[in-house]
Amino acid sequence: MKMERLWKAKMSRPVQARRLEGIDKNIWVEFVKLATTYSKVNLGQGFPDFPAPEFLREALMRALSGGNHMLHQYTRAFGHPPLVKVLAQFFEKLLGRELDPMTNVMVTVGAYQALFCCFQALVDEGDEVIIIEPFFDCYEPMVKMAGGTPVFVPLRPNPPKDGKLMSSADWQLDPAELASKFSERTKAIVLNSPNNPLGKVFSRGELGLIAELCVKHDVLCISDEVYEWLVYDGKQHIRIASLQGMWERTVIIGSAGKTFSATGWKVGWVVGPDRLLQHLRTVHQNSVYHCATIAQEAVAQGFQRELTLYGKPESYFVQLPKELQQKRDWLVQSLDGVGMKPIIPEGTYFLVADISPFKSDVPDVPNSDEPYDSRFAKWMVKNKGLAAIPLSAFYSEAHKNSYTNFIRFCFAKEEATLKAASDILQKWKQEKTSS
Repeated sequence: MKMERLWKAKMSRPVQARRLEGIDKNIWVEFVKLATTYSKVNLGQGFPDFPAPEFLREALMRALSGGNHMLHQYTRAFGHPPLVKVLAQFFEKLLGRELDPMTNVMVTVGAYQALFCCFQALVDEGDEVIIIEPFFDCYEPMVKMAGGTPVFVPLRPNPPKDGKLMSSADWQLDPAELASKFSERTKAIVLNSPNNPLGKVFSRGELGLIAELCVKHDVLCISDEVYEWLVYDGKQHIRIASLQGMWERTVIIGSAGKTFSATGWKVGWVVGPDRLLQHLRTVHQNSVYHCATIAQEAVAQGFQRELTLYGKPESYFVQLPKELQQKRDWLVQSLDGVGMKPIIPEGTYFLVADISPFKSDVPDVPNSDEPYDSRFAKWMVKNKGLAAIPLSAFYSEAHKNSYTNFIRFCFAKEEATLKAASDILQKWKQEKTSS
């Protein structure tokens, strides 16, 4: 008994590192569990339920079963040579500058690890990092884990006055408000274009404003461009690193998961100047160190194909956005038809919809700490079998209750999945009409 008390006394010291305080909750853990338990149709998490392209799957099979047994072993820590070489060739074309594959490109375990490397390598205790709201949820905890302080600036909706559906382009930064967030403590700004969750594609003017402020205040730009090929309606994705004064202060983040519809492969990359990437390499070599060789080989072959077909109709980078635009339009029509007003996205896998007309189904709870859209999304998956993600999950704690009438849907799904979602919505509307 005495020994037991002694052991308990010895184990009373806190085991959790302070850098983990307040960041233990994760929206995906909670909502993936709900979707797995209750959903008939999952339009929540951002992954396709259609197969990756055949040429990519064939490349993986060749790498897996071919004669080069070294593909089953470690490759270069900072990126498989064939992959970093073809990425350098590709981004030379996109950025209009020469790139050294060994110093200007690094391969990561998905874009997620690329982001982690950026914050750990470039953000110090006391540094401020500007994050544009709504934002992909990992930015805030990653900044905090690095010892930094997130500073938030919102995209504000400016609905059209002609009664048309709102577009993601109608959500805009206030130039004066953005400028007010820059100070001598600002180390970096996180840019996500095309933006998850809104699907906003930042215009050249908007990027020019951000670039001007970065140069003026000597601020770095962490540019999350994982949806770079997924833009619609003739929109153009502009890379902020291509603007004057921005290459030397920008890290570009990309993802084979989003580029080739293979999110489970977890192959990502960073592209940027060696003065920044040398510090990311230090984090990488002291954490993950190495990414799966076979997956890198297959992605390299995929990029070789796309480099040959660049700009041609047969290119997957041309075909995929056309297919996704059709899926987007299908879901827009389905949601609009039942009165759940969609915000038409210019890019990404996602669209956000206004749930205001359905609020009578899920009455508000006065003085609740949980945002309304979160309770609505939980009720919807449990009672209707349709999974989506609340928009409040993409806001900081202080601003979670600013936009609680919206939920996010993923339309990167098979036609059968989208039709099943449409059927649920139609049945729901009929029930409301008859009640």
